[in-house]
Amino acid sequence: MIRSYLEAHWVAAALFMGVALLLLLPLGVPDGDRALLLIYLASPIYMLHQVEEHLGDRFRRFVNARVFGGVEALTTGDVLLINLPGVWGINLAALYAAYFIAAGWGLAAAWLILVNGLSHLGMAAHLRSYNPGLASAVLVFIPFGLYAVLTIPATTLQLVVALAIAIGIHAAIALHALQRARAARGAIAQA
Repeated sequence: MIRSYLEAHWVAAALFMGVALLLLLPLGVPDGDRALLLIYLASPIYMLHQVEEHLGDRFRRFVNARVFGGVEALTTGDVLLINLPGVWGINLAALYAAYFIAAGWGLAAAWLILVNGLSHLGMAAHLRSYNPGLASAVLVFIPFGLYAVLTIPATTLQLVVALAIAIGIHAAIALHALQRARAARGAIAQA
């Protein structure tokens, strides 16, 4: 019951939470820390992108129809799992790591935004069409992600770990969708 409720309403929650997090911003970031501010901003920026991307289940339906030829490669449960623990959870963990350890350990939030933005751009180029989330990816994600990655102080290890997390999450999503699509096509062929 809770899962079906979340599947139906998480995008509205993303809009509410994204705006609420931005409204809390005037309360400040400790010591005016720009790196911590950027990592904090990753969450509301991503949440507002998720509204463009997922309102009305647009992205899942688009990917299933256009990328996977009409088979269900992504379910509503997959989308929920990707976006709540996979994005919100990573961004929260990145913020805590940046605050309690060092700013560079929060770079996963910035790389997640940048990799996602580039993925939307790549999909648009490949399909030669708009995809849900493309506008905010191009106008906000890519510039913000680049700025954050280039200005947040980090060691090489922190940069590599953060990039590996972002690429790993996107690769896991793509592999899962490919496997589900393959299985769906196999079931259709056997019927």
